[in-house]
Amino acid sequence: MDTFSGIPPEAFRFYEELEDNNNREWWLAHKDTYDRAVREPLALLLAQLEPEFGPARLFRPYRDVRFSQDKSPYKTAQGAFATRQEGVGYYLQVSADGLLVGGGYRSHTPAQLARFRAAADASGNGAALQEIVDAITAAGFSIDGEKLKTVPRGFDRDHPRAELLKYKTLYSGSHLGRAEWISTEAAAEEIAGRWRQLRPLIEWVGRHAAP
Repeated sequence: MDTFSGIPPEAFRFYEELEDNNNREWWLAHKDTYDRAVREPLALLLAQLEPEFGPARLFRPYRDVRFSQDKSPYKTAQGAFATRQEGVGYYLQVSADGLLVGGGYRSHTPAQLARFRAAADASGNGAALQEIVDAITAAGFSIDGEKLKTVPRGFDRDHPRAELLKYKTLYSGSHLGRAEWISTEAAAEEIAGRWRQLRPLIEWVGRHAAP
């Protein structure tokens, strides 16, 4: 069985060229590059990380263009998601910009959102989330998600965690660019280390925001 030995620079060059040649003819002519430099290394990486972070899947490279004015057929990034609970887990992406790692939750139902806000509002759970977010931010991660412009109805606009209450989804990410270690076997541990930094957030949303 093959083992992960890094994400080759060719993967990032592939997406650079795809951005300028997003059509079926170019894709078919370069699909072997996608398979060899993108899909296969990421599949091996995710298999290596699965015992610690959970089963993962690579997203399809094809865009759903049915309801989009942009009819470009292919995604200009390869994403993958390691699932801890439904809608909650760790994220990885390769694009022309380099490597991105992250995690959190990106889907919500009305009941799920109500649980998240109740937990963020509560003094104990909410303070714990704020500490996690502060620590992640200090470590160089961004905090993102679908977010309201104002504090949701029913909460004081001067709430100590007003910004957190605005979120409908909550996730964190870090752009790592094209660091030299990405093309080596050390990339597995580098990525694992960053996912471990996000584990407190994953565990918190898993308890309070998962279905």
